[in-house]
Amino acid sequence: MNVWIAIGLTTAGCYLVKLLGLLVPAGTLERPLVQRLAALLPVALLAALTAQQTFAAGGALVLDARAAGIAAAAVALIVRAPFLVVVGAAVVVTAGVRAIGG
Repeated sequence: MNVWIAIGLTTAGCYLVKLLGLLVPAGTLERPLVQRLAALLPVALLAALTAQQTFAAGGALVLDARAAGIAAAAVALIVRAPFLVVVGAAVVVTAGVRAIGG
């Protein structure tokens, strides 16, 4: 039953956040600072999520095969590789490190 309560509360919260977004005046959304924040916020959140999922296990900092995969993806991005190559490099390096390391 607690799961359904959590789902209901989450649904109501998402609806209220969406409603609040619709109530923001158009003039506020046209400000350069707001537009810049709206463009950069998803990138920052995705970077934080990636870092948390890559370098954390429980409450501890870990450096394992996932970190090697992220490093390979970063190198591929630096050389301006296509997106699929970036993802493929990360997957191959992560799998390789896991296979070598056990």
